Amino acid sequence: MSIKPKVMDVAMPSADATAKTIEAGIAAATEATTKASAGVDQGQAKMKEGVEKAMKTAEEMVAFGQGNVEALVKSSQIWVTGLQDLSKQMAATAQASLDESMATFKAISGVKSLKDAMDLQASFARATLEKTLAESGRLTDASFKLTEQALAPITARVTLAVEKFAKSA
Repeated sequence: MSIKPKVMDVAMPSADATAKTIEAGIAAATEATTKASAGVDQGQAKMKEGVEKAMKTAEEMVAFGQGNVEALVKSSQIWVTGLQDLSKQMAATAQASLDESMATFKAISGVKSLKDAMDLQASFARATLEKTLAESGRLTDASFKLTEQALAPITARVTLAVEKFAKSA
């Protein structure tokens, strides 16, 4: 009996063990690669989701800003139109007042006595004061109404902003 068969007997189980170890190493490496690949895929999916969310948010911000500009333009249009209307009303009131003043002046120039002139003047002053007070009240009311109307589009945008940011907070 020689030593050779015994070496073979010893070497054979050792080669099998090595092959099994290599196979286990390959399986472990394959599993690790699969897990790493899955992790990279998850990372990419999360990154894609984050970019999509950021793009959506940016689009919403642009749309919201555009709505704000539109509200400001509408508010300005209401304001300018209202001021034109108020100016026309004031011009009409001033014209009517001038016409009354001229009529009173003509009437005073044709009176026969100082008492009639004083009565006409007092009547004119009283009527002018009453009309001025009534007109100033009407002008104040119209100004408040115009301010309310002009601020309505902006107020609506502020309300929308509060609701929108309250939801996201």
